[in-house]
Amino acid sequence: MSSQNQSQRSPTLLIVIVNYCTPQLTINCLHSLVAEVQSLSGTQVVVVDNNSGDRSVEQIESAIKTAGWSDWASVLPSEHNGGFAFGNNLIMRSVLNSSNPPAYFLLLNPDTLVRERSLKVLVDFMEDNPQVGIAGSRLEDPDGSPQCSAFRFHTLLSELDSALRLGIVSKLLAKWIIAPAVVSTPCQTDWVAGASMIVRRQVLETAGLMDEAYFLYYEEVDLCLQAHKSGWSCWYVPQSRVVHLVGQSSGVTNTKIPPKRLPQYWFDSRRRYFLKNHGWFYTALTDLLWLLSFALWRCRRFLQHKPDNDPPHLFKDFFGNSVLLRSSH
Repeated sequence: MSSQNQSQRSPTLLIVIVNYCTPQLTINCLHSLVAEVQSLSGTQVVVVDNNSGDRSVEQIESAIKTAGWSDWASVLPSEHNGGFAFGNNLIMRSVLNSSNPPAYFLLLNPDTLVRERSLKVLVDFMEDNPQVGIAGSRLEDPDGSPQCSAFRFHTLLSELDSALRLGIVSKLLAKWIIAPAVVSTPCQTDWVAGASMIVRRQVLETAGLMDEAYFLYYEEVDLCLQAHKSGWSCWYVPQSRVVHLVGQSSGVTNTKIPPKRLPQYWFDSRRRYFLKNHGWFYTALTDLLWLLSFALWRCRRFLQHKPDNDPPHLFKDFFGNSVLLRSSH
């Protein structure tokens, strides 16, 4: 088949939104997609409902029907809440096995609002750069203030920095800090936030789908790492702007309210990421270094009367979930 016939045959973009008990956020997100869908011919949107049990499916389906979006938007109810990776894979696996898979998948959080032409910018970037496997949008607050959206992979040194929080050490470890300064031009990066992430179909075919052993958190990091191992690069494209109402779905990452105790699945995901990609010894060393560094930070915080912005019981929870005590994945 010629490339021209192939391009006529295959839709360009499938947008996947995983909803769990956030029907109004999802409906608002769909509203923001109307112009984007019109600018990208053949674009489809599937909302996967992770067994919300709160009439999310009925509310979203009703909104789609009332607004006249049925030609491009649909809802796929799941009978099981298996987490973010599970929800995305539910539709991606099915579509990849079809006779007409799209060129790209866009993973989009329900707590997002897409700015004008932002998705076309991502698709155009991918079309112009065939070696790029994954690209992410600039996430921002409603007032346009940027959020960190492009990151480096988690390592022993990045964990040391995040726990110790000492200026001179952070300067020495600048190349390993997870979240570098926000930039205004496209750049290659290790991984991008899963709130607005476009993935080339061939990445999923070569590197595999998302790892469903992650319930929530670290799954997009792991996907970008597997893509990297398969020879695909990852880029941050700030001209694609998406409002991210941070932490509205989980409540964990919202920095504008007092921190909540981290849920069990956060520790499970972190432990799995390090064990899977670095092995037990490296993970144990990283955990030990984090615990010592964090203890030093807590002492310094107390002595210097610094504000306490850490989640409650963080040291206790981290220690209890480290591979020093738990060896299971």
